[in-house]
Amino acid sequence: MDKPVKSEQLRLATRNQLRGAGGVTAALIGIIWLQEIVDQLIFGGSLNAYGIEPRHLSSLSHIFTAPFLHGDFTHLISNTLPLAVLAFLTALRGVGRFLLSTLIIVVVGGLLVWLLARGGDHLGASELVFGYFGLLLASAWHDRRPVSILTAALALLLYGGALWGVLPRDPHISWESHLFGFLAGVLASRWLTPRRTGQTGRSAARF
Repeated sequence: MDKPVKSEQLRLATRNQLRGAGGVTAALIGIIWLQEIVDQLIFGGSLNAYGIEPRHLSSLSHIFTAPFLHGDFTHLISNTLPLAVLAFLTALRGVGRFLLSTLIIVVVGGLLVWLLARGGDHLGASELVFGYFGLLLASAWHDRRPVSILTAALALLLYGGALWGVLPRDPHISWESHLFGFLAGVLASRWLTPRRTGQTGRSAARF
């Protein structure tokens, strides 16, 4: 009798996990698209002034707005699919962990862009895209559970070629946002993945 009950509980947990990941991913994409529609149709693109201008004190708070802004709809469209896929894969580990990971990527990645990037206006969800990508790959190393390894392998299969984006190839693309977003994702994984003690066989609580 226990096995059918446990099987049903597992199905319900998996269904809730998928719903949670899908819901938070849809909310993220919806917010970014709504912002861009409002910006283009009402403000004429002037909200892009809230991108990051490196080493300008007035722009420091823009680390919280820059990842959600885009230069135009073409820019937004190019980021939408990889953002949706990688955000969903990240959110499968839990909505709370996803939100905290996103905050770390935005703050750490944005601060590094503000401190070290070239002059100009740095904005776009590619910081999040590379952040989630880095987090998924690093989680496979830190966690080493089969599900983490499979998720990282899927992300690498789909978007492995995007890793070239961390190199300074195109002066019109903020490769710094790519690089520092990726590094922030790796840090997020390191900070949020439970550490195995070895001696007690226990691990920290998981988000």
